[in-house]
Amino acid sequence: MKQTIFHPAASRGSAHHGWLQSYHSFSFAGYYNPERMHFGVLRVLNDDTVKGGMGFGEHPHDNMEIISIPLQGDLEHKDSMGNTTVIRNGDIQVMSAGTGIYHSEYNKHKEETVKFLQIWVFPNKKNVTPRYDQITLSREERQNRLQQVLSPDPNDQGVWIHQDAWFHMGNFDNGVTTRYDIRKPGNGVYAFILHGKFSIDGQEMSDRDGLGIWNTESIEIMATSDNAEILLMELPMQLN
Repeated sequence: MKQTIFHPAASRGSAHHGWLQSYHSFSFAGYYNPERMHFGVLRVLNDDTVKGGMGFGEHPHDNMEIISIPLQGDLEHKDSMGNTTVIRNGDIQVMSAGTGIYHSEYNKHKEETVKFLQIWVFPNKKNVTPRYDQITLSREERQNRLQQVLSPDPNDQGVWIHQDAWFHMGNFDNGVTTRYDIRKPGNGVYAFILHGKFSIDGQEMSDRDGLGIWNTESIEIMATSDNAEILLMELPMQLN
């Protein structure tokens, strides 16, 4: 029997540090909610806004798949693997932390705000060799349809991670409907609304609302406003 859990935007945890405003869909740092530790292997979904010239200093990670999706502005990345890059809206970045990495992320510009999603996914393999990847996607390919941006397959569209997960993004006009079919039996889907309004399997949603759905083979999505933007994350529901 299909099951769902709805996380209204206003129910998220938050942290305000002056230079950083962060909203947490799941327990993170000073926000702890035993009912919201993770959704399957989706451990962190942070909605971050960073002031000009500010950012996260060098810090470590290990045994986690870390995905960054910029929504506004330019984010400068440096890591212990020797990568120095800038990620922008339309890009998607992934790091397999594996045996351990250090990295930093800063707003590249002094006068502009950066907004991005920071997503952590538990891997299906531990202690892999750390890896970095970044690609630029065509936003036109997600107009009124779902564009795959992440998968488990290095030869498939988008970036890849060490997990049986598929991420899609879409931009829809009011009234457009689509169906998403689960790729792997037993997986669930966490839908996150970036902008606008949707009805997903009858659940009305708007900016920054989240909806987890599992024990189903497909979900029905309808945009109920213009310029409605969504991120769908299909992931295993069982931790390895």
